[in-house]
Amino acid sequence: MATFAQAEEVGKIGVDWVGNDILIEAVHDHEIEGVTCHLAYFDRGFFDRLSKGNWFEDPSNSSIACRVTGPVTVGDIDLDKNGEEVFKEGRSFLWKKLVVKRIYDKANNSLIYLSHTREVSEGSAKMSISTVPLYGVDVTWSDKYWPNGKPE
Repeated sequence: MATFAQAEEVGKIGVDWVGNDILIEAVHDHEIEGVTCHLAYFDRGFFDRLSKGNWFEDPSNSSIACRVTGPVTVGDIDLDKNGEEVFKEGRSFLWKKLVVKRIYDKANNSLIYLSHTREVSEGSAKMSISTVPLYGVDVTWSDKYWPNGKPE
């Protein structure tokens, strides 16, 4: 069963008089210690929801930036090109989810984080990407999952 990272709100910027905000959250990857992603997205206010008549949905836009913020330890990560979800949060009452996926780019020794919105029937082309190069960084590959060290 997948465990998802928890987000911690670190910023909130009001953008207009009807209560719309840009929220900024810190997301810590549960399998990569020492990497933090900052995720920004639009949060519709009460008056905006009232005026547009769409109570239960926020826009799909998001932006992500990820950096090394401490000693890096790699845990049990998926090496598949499809990567794995590390964070998801509802953006509508039922169906729309804001998702962050992590992909390990072995050839370039980098972590790729992609934020996008997943919907049941109509996918969104709005996305943001951030990479964390592991070159020149002291990285420990957990012996529990990687007894031979970094995968070759």
